[in-house]
Amino acid sequence: MTKNKSGVDKNLQNVVEDLEVRPVNSHQAQQIQQQTNDHRHQDSLNHDKEPHAFTLTDKD
Repeated sequence: MTKNKSGVDKNLQNVVEDLEVRPVNSHQAQQIQQQTNDHRHQDSLNHDKEPHAFTLTDKD
């Protein structure tokens, strides 16, 4: 688990912060869920990139 300098589990801290946000209505709830989905999608796009392939060749 990820811990910051204070020894608090950062993942758990983020969950608690998310639970503290209470949507007022279904529209706001949908917007919060869409934002989460957008972040997950962008994160997956960033991690799916293959590292650059370098070809070693003999130089004469």
